[in-house]
Amino acid sequence: MLSTAEALATLLSAASPIPGTESIPTLDALNRVLSADVTSPLDVPPMNTSSMDGYAIRTEDLATDGKRRLPISQRIPAGHAPEPLKPGTAARIFTGATVPPGADAIVMQEQTEATGNEVTILHSPAPGEWITAQGADIRSGSTILPAGTRLTPQALGLAASVGCAELQVRRRVKVAVFFTGDELTMPGEPLKPGAIYNSNRFTLRGLLEKLGCEVTDYGIVPDKLDATRATLREAAQAHDLILTCGGVSVGEEDHVKPAVEAEGRLSMWQIAMKPGKPLAFGAVRRAAQQADAAASASAETFFIGLPGNPVSSFATFLLFVRPFVLLLAGMQTVAPRALSLRADFTQKKADRRNEFLRARINPAGSLDLFPNQSSAVLTSTVWGDGLIDNPPNHAISAGETVRFIPFSELLN
Repeated sequence: MLSTAEALATLLSAASPIPGTESIPTLDALNRVLSADVTSPLDVPPMNTSSMDGYAIRTEDLATDGKRRLPISQRIPAGHAPEPLKPGTAARIFTGATVPPGADAIVMQEQTEATGNEVTILHSPAPGEWITAQGADIRSGSTILPAGTRLTPQALGLAASVGCAELQVRRRVKVAVFFTGDELTMPGEPLKPGAIYNSNRFTLRGLLEKLGCEVTDYGIVPDKLDATRATLREAAQAHDLILTCGGVSVGEEDHVKPAVEAEGRLSMWQIAMKPGKPLAFGAVRRAAQQADAAASASAETFFIGLPGNPVSSFATFLLFVRPFVLLLAGMQTVAPRALSLRADFTQKKADRRNEFLRARINPAGSLDLFPNQSSAVLTSTVWGDGLIDNPPNHAISAGETVRFIPFSELLN
């Protein structure tokens, strides 16, 4: 079995950005990946602006003690063009408004006393006080979002702040997904003896959609070799990745592995990880004449087979499928950030595999362990805040520092 590091390196070394770009409205670009740098055509702010409600003045007009009564020569709301400030006067100004030419400071209104059309200045401001200079945030011609950026809500706001109505992005990663197991039943259907509800379909589709993938769901495939092979052949057309769940172990009813070997190749199978040992990676041959033009650059479609236990499929998706898909999507940095936190528990039994333990951060800022670490206990993934990356053959003692990967890093 490969170590988790070796397995991840195998997957990521095979991934490269898929071909195809498009220009879409900035409002519709959430979670898409930029295919070109976004360069600002203007300064932000495009003029000197006031950071406070108050009065724009010339500092040279004030007495040395900072007290002087000045006539109010104009009123400047945000969005209005001011006139040059007359010497010896003050301009009533509001947050975000353009500073009038000639003014070199803003006195906030709490440091003034206004009476009628005059204002008494009670503070001696330094030149530039409470003025946000033109270009203080962004300079014209600067790159504000590099290619390969996955667009968050704040990134969309940044693009909009320089006037970008459209953005050039990579096309969505096309993923075909199906599930094997004659025991699987969809919610809403009668649960026959020996059957279970197909929770993985909901979890994995949600994870793929959260990554911005274009998902084709082939549903539940019967536990038969010919049915599995037929679905693989169909799924290989017009998709970048085939993702399966279940059937990758070595039982007589596990047909995914031999089906992939018959329709393509396997370059990895089984990793030294708990939960999630039976994880497969390879490719399925694509019939070029039937393939979608956007997906036909290669003669193969990538394949990843996940284990069927719900926590195993969840964990292996986060640790292996997520970074693989993000690389296909055009991102450059895909490794999740980890925290070093104290364990407030003891786990005496070490495992020979690399364990990923469900845990959550307690009010003290340390980690509590979910009491049942079985790969079938899906409640642990909702209860927990993330995964403890515990090395092989390592027992954990209360008080020691462990490596913790928050779900907030793995679910974005």
